Amino acid sequence: MKKTQINRRAVLQAGATATALSTVPTAFAQSGFDWKRYAGQTIEVHLIKSPRGELLQKYQKEFEDLTGIKVGAEQVPEQQSRQKTVIEFNSGKTSFDVVHMSYHVQKRQFAKGKWMEDLRSLMATGAPPDFDVKDYSSGAMFYATQSDGRIDSLPLNLDPWIVYWNKELFAAKGVAYPKNFPEILAAAKKLHDPANGVVGFVGRGLKNANVPLWTGFFLGYGGQFFDAGGKLATETPEAVASAAMYRDLMKNTGPAGVAGYNWNEAQSLFLQGKAAMWIDGSGFAPPLEDATKSKVKGKTGYGVMPPGPKTQVSQTFGDGIGVSAFSTKKGPAWYYIMWATSKAMQARMLATGSGAPARLSAYSNAEAIAALTVPPEWLSAVAESLKIARPGLPIIEPVTEFRDVYGIALNNMLTGADPAAELKKATAEFAPVAAKADT
Repeated sequence: MKKTQINRRAVLQAGATATALSTVPTAFAQSGFDWKRYAGQTIEVHLIKSPRGELLQKYQKEFEDLTGIKVGAEQVPEQQSRQKTVIEFNSGKTSFDVVHMSYHVQKRQFAKGKWMEDLRSLMATGAPPDFDVKDYSSGAMFYATQSDGRIDSLPLNLDPWIVYWNKELFAAKGVAYPKNFPEILAAAKKLHDPANGVVGFVGRGLKNANVPLWTGFFLGYGGQFFDAGGKLATETPEAVASAAMYRDLMKNTGPAGVAGYNWNEAQSLFLQGKAAMWIDGSGFAPPLEDATKSKVKGKTGYGVMPPGPKTQVSQTFGDGIGVSAFSTKKGPAWYYIMWATSKAMQARMLATGSGAPARLSAYSNAEAIAALTVPPEWLSAVAESLKIARPGLPIIEPVTEFRDVYGIALNNMLTGADPAAELKKATAEFAPVAAKADT
């Protein structure tokens, strides 16, 4: 993936061409574009339950007032969403016209079935003057573009993983923010204090969900999912060393029962001030800074993933939104995704800390920066992370199988299994699947 080009000064200072967040309907109406073309129609929108889904539902009435299009929208938890969309697409008829997708899991899967509408002609002829496809970052468009050139979604969000750290706990023990992988381990050990109900580190231990945490270490060690010849490369010394680091952090400095933790359990522990460090996606800042939910409001640090032995990488994922190829209302569905990924909505995403916008303009939007409901430190961490972003999973159609196979291996390590032996077994199991995959 190409690095997203974001100027740090532009992130931290206000740009001169801000789109007013409070006057979005007026800005749309003044574009000269016929937003009322499909007035009176109704569309169904399938959203993944996430900060992005919540943001779109919060401002849904604005879209309805702007276009005259009625929207029925639901948010579905990610795992259930994946199951539901595949079942409906395979049936040849979908209950939704617009679908929110996870690129790291569904990009190749959706491409294989040609389940999504190719948007290139609509972008060329059916978009307002300020649509500006070049405003989407190169990394985001990499995710949105299929290998045959089809653009079958618009990117909403790139999700670089960052380090959440409890400044109060660090200060109490005189521990500095880690500068490299060995210092992550050392800090976690110093801060681990189970007698007082505090763990040094928390992260995803649940099988399947745990793989993205491990791959961040794997990439930092210089690992590659496939070697130059296209052969699976997940039992290399880099893979073993990174898996051992994952095991040591989670098993020796994590909470009891960490093998059952997904992001929500990790978040809950950190919210309670019971974890010193947590590595996960960048979209979790809002609850951490919400005094009604969090005991760490004002105490949370937001840091860039420290360098590994070979390179500094932020494992990155993304989500987008597109039109079902089976929809009979492709026109109004296209209007919805234009609005959903517009400069104005992307600025709102930034202001609320709901994710890392796919549009570059959001990062120099003066009003979005001024309206931040999360600390500027979060914004800086995200911007710097996007400069070192790399896909956190192999971009292959059987990526769910990859996560399942290696997730079991990682889970076994947390209960005492040897990392080298588990990776050897997982590689042997997944190699025939990988050999048939389009890489």
